[in-house]
Amino acid sequence: MNSLQAKVVQKFQRGVGMVEVLVAVLVLSIGLLGLAGLQVRTLRNSQSALERGVAVIETHAIVDAMRADRVNAMGDDFDISLTAAAPTGTTFAEEALAGWRANLITSLGDDATGSVACNGADCVIVVQWNDSRGTQTTDTAAGSVTQTLRTQVQL
Repeated sequence: MNSLQAKVVQKFQRGVGMVEVLVAVLVLSIGLLGLAGLQVRTLRNSQSALERGVAVIETHAIVDAMRADRVNAMGDDFDISLTAAAPTGTTFAEEALAGWRANLITSLGDDATGSVACNGADCVIVVQWNDSRGTQTTDTAAGSVTQTLRTQVQL
C-alpha cells in the first residue's frame, strides 16, 4: 500500500507551481526594494556628513587667518554677520573674509554663509548652509533643512 500511495503523491507533485514562483518573486522584489532604499539613505547621509566636514574645515580656515592677524581680529576687523554681504575692501581681514565666504558658497552651495563675532580674544564662528539633499525626507518635508555649525575659539 505504501508504494501505491507514493505513486499517487508523485503524480500530483510535478515541478514548481506558478503560485510558488510568484510568491518567491514577490519576496525577492520586496527585499531588493529595501536594499535600494537603504542605498539611497546611505548616499544622503554621506552627502550630509561630507558637507559637515567641509564646514569644519572652512571654520578652521578663517580661524587660521584670524590668528595670522591676531591684533586686527581682536579689534573686530574680522567681525561679520550672517546676512551681511562679503567685504570688498583690500585689507587682509576683508580679503580673507571675502575669500572665506566665496569658498563656503563654492563648497556648500549658494545658500551658504558664515559669520564671525569676536569679543576680545574669544570668537564665535558660525557656518550656515542648506542641507536639503541630506535631510529632506518624507518625514521632514515640512522641517528646516538649514544646518548650522557653531565654533567657539580663543585667538
